[in-house]
Amino acid sequence: MKGIPAVERAGRGPLAVVRFLGLVLLGAVIGAIAALVAVGFVAAVLGLNDLLLISPRSRMMFDHPGLLLVITVAVPTLGGLAVGLVHLAIPERRPHAPADVIAAVQTRRGRLPARAGGLSALSALISLGSGASVGQYGPLVHLGATLGSLGARLLRLGRSEDNVTIACGVAAAIATAFNAPLAGIVFAHEVVLRHYALRAFAPVAAAALVGHVIAANVLQRGALFHVADTAAPRPWEFIAFLAIGGLGALVAGAYMSTLLGVTRLARRLPLAAPLRPALAGALLGLTALWVPDILGMGQETLRFATIAGAFDSAELLLVLVLKIAATGLCLGMGFGGGVFSPALVIGTLFGALCGTLVGQLSGAPQETFVFYAVCGMVAVTAPVIGAPLTSLLIVFELTGSYALTTAALASVTLASPIAAQLFGRSLFDIQLVARGLDLSAGRGRAVLRGTPVTEHLTDEGVILRPQTPVAEAVTALCRARHGEGYLVDAAGRYHGCVSLADLEAAREAAPEDADNPPRVELIAPLARPVLAPDASLWDAMAALEDVTGEALPVVDAEGAFLGVVFESSITRAYLAHGDELRREEHGTG
Repeated sequence: MKGIPAVERAGRGPLAVVRFLGLVLLGAVIGAIAALVAVGFVAAVLGLNDLLLISPRSRMMFDHPGLLLVITVAVPTLGGLAVGLVHLAIPERRPHAPADVIAAVQTRRGRLPARAGGLSALSALISLGSGASVGQYGPLVHLGATLGSLGARLLRLGRSEDNVTIACGVAAAIATAFNAPLAGIVFAHEVVLRHYALRAFAPVAAAALVGHVIAANVLQRGALFHVADTAAPRPWEFIAFLAIGGLGALVAGAYMSTLLGVTRLARRLPLAAPLRPALAGALLGLTALWVPDILGMGQETLRFATIAGAFDSAELLLVLVLKIAATGLCLGMGFGGGVFSPALVIGTLFGALCGTLVGQLSGAPQETFVFYAVCGMVAVTAPVIGAPLTSLLIVFELTGSYALTTAALASVTLASPIAAQLFGRSLFDIQLVARGLDLSAGRGRAVLRGTPVTEHLTDEGVILRPQTPVAEAVTALCRARHGEGYLVDAAGRYHGCVSLADLEAAREAAPEDADNPPRVELIAPLARPVLAPDASLWDAMAALEDVTGEALPVVDAEGAFLGVVFESSITRAYLAHGDELRREEHGTG
């Protein structure tokens, strides 16, 4: 034990094992709660869809065609108005989403607010229930993460444990929604945590497993769609699957660009924010009078799109384009909901369209049609959520078909890299960049960017008045054992930095004149960058690249001197953050 550092020894032993097992047990509890909440949420959405005549079955059974037309427009419009009013109670005036979960974990802020999470879930429930073209999986992910964060907060756990419990809630939500525990585990690590530490794996796996058992066995939740035994694809069809991957990246890009473009447009509209979802609902309802397939999550559309001949190529293209436009309109104008479900529908429609065209051009029988639909599904979904492994596992766990998963792998091979180069790692990351959080350079930089430099601000620097005699300034610096001083006038405004070496040189060069000694203000200040009060630790590190000195001054917009941040403090903080992240990601933090 003598050769093992104390920090490492602290993470071992019986107490560490007990804490680890407690975290696993907590993950299982969070998984159970998240599964029950997720099933209840989905049941409520389906109930509202039937009650408000959004689901295809309820619309077919309704015997008043004229009234159905009015309801088709009125329900999404009123739902949008209700959603807009709910958002007024959220501090950011928008629903929280998976991007907020990723930001909380990657910046190590943690502590997702329960009130905003509950209101965001309510917003999504109203949006989905009233037929908005949004998804259910994003809200379930955020809701599960909020429950995990709440559990960590109630037990007063640390940041590292909070991140793990957030991932537990996310894994349980995905495992419950798709009946896919492996996909839930990988999604939590691939998208949210972005590492595979053993310390996090066991609690996340426990949460996903418990959630899956409750959803599949106790509550009898069915799978998203079922695929019967299919014929094996011919060798040349794998070229088509690769092509679907490349084209699917462009479809995913069009989907993301539409959503982001409508979001920017909505901010410029001369319309109060609470009314924007109502306008989107009205436009959606009017369009649905002709194409009702764009209403709601579109699960029935997805199921039919996997069946050869259910839609012809013109119908597939029409619904595909309108579904992209409708989802961009709803989410961009402020409806609450996710991007995952619409991406599944859009991708499946795109794949089905490709399969139909290949069948028409080749004259081959449509025995492998479902392969094209599934390849399109993952080719669009994987780039949107930034999770190629999760997408593949969803296919495998839903279908149990190794052949289908292999075909999907061919599409993902091109889809994710191409989309990442053209658009970004995922829609979530693109949204975070717009909010000032860039994760493209990794988690370490994100943490440093989220750490304010004022945490290391001190007033221990030597402050000199510009009128101070040089000899007094030299004495002050020597007594304080500092190599530089900061010129600050009587009003507190910063005028620059001078070094002890320059002061000594000025004193030796100046003639001896007791009545008119040389002043500090006559010495040229050092070329030293200054930091703003809102600067981050990353900004300070970047500023130090071109500086040789002991500290950086912090100055506000009016030029007032607030203090200094020593280079040694910046370096220690940088090393401490890096060590903390490494210990967490390697299972000891």
